[in-house]
Amino acid sequence: MNGWSDGAALSADAEVVAWQLGRTPRGAWRVAARCGYGFPQAIETAPDLPEGGLFPTLYYLTCPYLTEAASAAESAGELAAFDERARRDAGFAARMVAVHREVVARRRAVAGGSDPCGEVGVAGQRDPCATKCLHARIAAALAGLDDPVGTELIERIGAVCDDARCDRRVEDGR
Repeated sequence: MNGWSDGAALSADAEVVAWQLGRTPRGAWRVAARCGYGFPQAIETAPDLPEGGLFPTLYYLTCPYLTEAASAAESAGELAAFDERARRDAGFAARMVAVHREVVARRRAVAGGSDPCGEVGVAGQRDPCATKCLHARIAAALAGLDDPVGTELIERIGAVCDDARCDRRVEDGR
């Protein structure tokens, strides 16, 4: 797979992603989006794990700033708010269905034509109009999908931190 890392490579991106996550990513992955400082923000992950399992989350958020913001939004009840919005706003729901289909198509392409994860969408979500994980929604939007949830959150919080915190990993000796 061209441009894919197995997480064992000691490339600059692999080092940064491992620092951002606090662990080495599972399976094959590649950078899907970068911040204004040039650091990975989201990675695209292969659905087949080397140990034989499946990983349906195609886009995985790595940026510490956005990860913190997504966690805060989830704690504040945003998942339920977006679910309610999808129930009452047909246009918003249509965009949710479209991004669900796009994730399935992209994951199928990554897997070589057959999606081993079935028809689940963002973050392994079965219901295209339900919001399971704001982190994955932001990652999908960063990767170029028209995810209405991720796009709205990015517009609200900003796509890039103001302190280049991933640079601190060098200063922190990590």
